[in-house]
Amino acid sequence: MTRLQGGGLPTWLKVLLALLVLALLAVLGAAMYVKSLFGPAGGGTYELEIKPGETPGTIARKLEENRIVKNARVLRYVMDQNGTASKLKEGFYDLNGKMSVNQVADKLAGPARIQVVNVTIPEGRRIKDLPAIFQAAGFNGAQIAAALKDTSLSTYASGKQPDLEGFVFPATYEFRPKDSASTMVKKMVERMDQEFTPANVAKAKAQGLSVRGWVILASMVQAEAANDGEMPVIAGVFLNRLDEGIALGSDPTVAYGLNKDLPELDRSAGDFTKDTPYSTYTRQGLPAGPINNPGNPALMAVLDPKRKMNDGRDALYFLHARDGKIYVNHTYAEHLQDNERHR
Repeated sequence: MTRLQGGGLPTWLKVLLALLVLALLAVLGAAMYVKSLFGPAGGGTYELEIKPGETPGTIARKLEENRIVKNARVLRYVMDQNGTASKLKEGFYDLNGKMSVNQVADKLAGPARIQVVNVTIPEGRRIKDLPAIFQAAGFNGAQIAAALKDTSLSTYASGKQPDLEGFVFPATYEFRPKDSASTMVKKMVERMDQEFTPANVAKAKAQGLSVRGWVILASMVQAEAANDGEMPVIAGVFLNRLDEGIALGSDPTVAYGLNKDLPELDRSAGDFTKDTPYSTYTRQGLPAGPINNPGNPALMAVLDPKRKMNDGRDALYFLHARDGKIYVNHTYAEHLQDNERHR
């Protein structure tokens, strides 16, 4: 029987065991390294924008470069395994370097954050005022101005006026930075079209107005009223005057026809005797078109006007007094008396 000298292991066995230990350590090290690739990369916060046509590979490399993941190929592998690669959407994703690869893939599989710009169109603004509003919001004002002349976007403006005056709904809109001018204008026109429900159109017809006439009168009410509460009163006066064949005599229509703002009107210069298609002093009936873009309160006031005075007579004249009130009369003589008393 062979005896081991000194009770030790043979040299060859020692070498073999050492190699096995080294191999095991190498395997464990490789496993730990691979596992580490799935962990956080240590970068900071990062806003990823996925653009149209970008591939999962491009996105993964971008995230590796910004230290959101350690290895782009590992992310691609996880994205392929959990189906993220087929769920990528255009938009923005908020990521950070403390997320694991699986968390990043799950985030990318979820909804994208769409970047938007809010644009507010105040009630009563004219078409000519809108390009500057869009320009201030970061859009191309000249392109907006051109799109606002595309009357084909509105059934009620097409062929009847040079632009979309009156048919752009005043509201706050969310637009995407890359939206075209045509897309944005179309959205505003479509919002105005929502006001033209069958029920509302029927109410306008009951007042003797077409949809276009309804909007024209609403734009006048919008321009004349100091507040929403006055609108039904002013609408009632105008409707009664139309029925009676009395000229509407609205100062804002004169200003619009002369391309002036209301404070610029000059009676001594003959502004109120100059004839334009919009002047309701020189012409009977409604002006040639809307004089601004009216909001919902003005539109509804025309459909539900206050035509009668407290004594039951038709309201035919109104006056804004210095005390902030509106005074309504049936006769011109009474109107002149209130004018002297309150102005």
